[in-house]
Amino acid sequence: VMIETDASFKTVISCEKAKFNIVGKSGDDFSYLPYIEKNDAIVISQFTLKEVIRQTIFSIADNDNNKLMTGELFEIIENELKVVSLDGHRISIRNIELKNNYENKKVVVPGKTLQEISKIVPGGVDDDVNIYFTDNHILFEFDSTIVVSRLIEANNYFDTDKMISNDYKTKIAINKKEMADCIDRATLLIKDGDKKPVFLSIKDTELELNINTFIGSMDESIPISKEGEDILISFNPKFLIDILRVLDVEQVEMYFSNPKAPCFIRDKEQSYIYLILPVNFTA
Repeated sequence: VMIETDASFKTVISCEKAKFNIVGKSGDDFSYLPYIEKNDAIVISQFTLKEVIRQTIFSIADNDNNKLMTGELFEIIENELKVVSLDGHRISIRNIELKNNYENKKVVVPGKTLQEISKIVPGGVDDDVNIYFTDNHILFEFDSTIVVSRLIEANNYFDTDKMISNDYKTKIAINKKEMADCIDRATLLIKDGDKKPVFLSIKDTELELNINTFIGSMDESIPISKEGEDILISFNPKFLIDILRVLDVEQVEMYFSNPKAPCFIRDKEQSYIYLILPVNFTA
């Protein structure tokens, strides 16, 4: 590839038989990265950062009606990092133990920044990302790459601790792949734009999944282990699939209180917590 630029910044790029003439501008007009003093880096492995983003980014809001919902909360308390995303219908939380203790921080990072970071971070288990903060910016540094982003004001971020409950009346353990495959099959009956819920009827030894749309209906049963009461509850199937696709576990544990209360999917250590609001229905 040959690149030639003249005094008026006109640029010619040629490669074999292809030739491009580009109108250029002076490099002096380019916006430079803001200066960020690199003190007290938060160190996290590339693999962990990539995984944390993958397991939470799907539940950010995709519009600007509430700016806070378009980003993810990064909260550091001593040696723990909590990452939170929500869109008004669901919440995703990942709790990570860091190698060192750090000064407490609470910032909201734009979702678009994290999506780009996830694409370009190689993801090595033994390779680190250094993260630096100012009042208004965050800087990610890895390999020979630096990414700087503005932050979203975090002072009024939602108090998700008050939204999370450990109380439940029904708890089930279910094979993740079997449930994900079952919901995938059910969504074959949903046309684009339809908002048909899937119904989960939880009984002693099985979960019966049912969906009824304009195209047809489907019933399927999946074996489970259950503690507590039987329950009938319905959800947007996409919300369930989004969670099941990012969890790298064989079994998931689901917690229910009643048909109108949130469902929680979490592990015993609460390294991940997912909350989904059900779809109201008339019994």
